[in-house]
Amino acid sequence: MAADLDAMARRVIDGNHYMTLGTQAADGRIRLSPVYFTAARHTDFYWLSSPEAHHSRNVEEHPEVELVIYDSTARVGEAEAVYVAATARRIADDELDDVIGEAFHARAGAGAFTAEDLRGDADLRLYVAHALRWDVHVPGRHPLHGTGLDRRVPADPTQDRGRG
Repeated sequence: MAADLDAMARRVIDGNHYMTLGTQAADGRIRLSPVYFTAARHTDFYWLSSPEAHHSRNVEEHPEVELVIYDSTARVGEAEAVYVAATARRIADDELDDVIGEAFHARAGAGAFTAEDLRGDADLRLYVAHALRWDVHVPGRHPLHGTGLDRRVPADPTQDRGRG
């Protein structure tokens, strides 16, 4: 049964371009920000941001973040979502060459950046959130896992339990 939930997590991550990034400000308030992302291995979620953006400053002070990835166009009762607990950080200039290839994929009309575009005094920087835990949203009407109430259930999109 876990294999279909793992597959759901992969499907949601692979099929969407935006995530909601939840960060914590110095005063304890939560800040939610929609960001365009690229996933690598279903464990690392990359996005670009200004280091001056509230959420970027929050990541510097409190690297523990929460992500939600979902298709907002899904019909009522058919929604699928992945909740990710992660630690986030800005990619250091000397690491850019190593990750730039996985941080940018040609999808949804997004342009690729070079490492040089993101170094030094650049206005944008590359950030990554590394997943620690995943949960999926299971609708109450789900044919296998439904209980009548929507709920979160642990999943692991890095597992391939249903194949092989």
